[in-house]
Amino acid sequence: MDRPPQIVAFGGGGFSMESAPLLDDHVLRLTGVERPRVCFLPTASGDADHYIVRFYRAFAARAQASHVSLFRRDRGGGAVEGDLRAHLLAQDLIYVGGGSVVSLLGTWLAHGVDLVLEEAWRGGTVLCGLSAGSLCWFEEAVTAFHGAPRAVRGLGLLPWSNCVHYDGEPERREEFLAYVGAGMRTGFGVDDGAALHFVGTEVVDVVASRPQAGAVRVEAVGGEAVETRLPARYLGAPAAVLAA
Repeated sequence: MDRPPQIVAFGGGGFSMESAPLLDDHVLRLTGVERPRVCFLPTASGDADHYIVRFYRAFAARAQASHVSLFRRDRGGGAVEGDLRAHLLAQDLIYVGGGSVVSLLGTWLAHGVDLVLEEAWRGGTVLCGLSAGSLCWFEEAVTAFHGAPRAVRGLGLLPWSNCVHYDGEPERREEFLAYVGAGMRTGFGVDDGAALHFVGTEVVDVVASRPQAGAVRVEAVGGEAVETRLPARYLGAPAAVLAA
């Protein structure tokens, strides 16, 4: 199936953060496949066992689920063995978990996963993720995993900056605004329960699993960061409301 390059960047949410499956359902629908091939990359968590178990609980019944372990030699149970590049390029959806984006990027670089993910994206595999798994796709981002918020460079597939957990971590938001005001590229602050849907490098939709969740565009105007609220579509709205 031909698909354009797509990335869905969660501010937070999905199977590891909330009981409502709305964001996960949404990314599955974007594949256009009834039972899509979905591969989980838990790299940012150090391939935590509990994270992998939760992924399979959420996806095994409705997808051809697998995972990539770069810190351990997992065998069976959906673990990828053999040609990692071929496996990732064959996926309909690649889902990246949260944790340390610094550790994630360093590990991917060491294993060449960064290059494979760009190839998969250009080839039509839908990429998504939350927290570190959202920050990683952008040119610049703000992380707070290792203490005080600080700027990091991501893979650069999306030529913007990004700040996740925007409604839940005021210090991170304030640092992001300061960075953008001081010259960090224009970007987005995304709440927990919200996600940006990019086709190519442009936002085409903002979706939410919680009625009040959303996102802002942040850009510098006269040396000050200015937030502009983006229209968000609540995925849990009744069909009659969506059609109105």
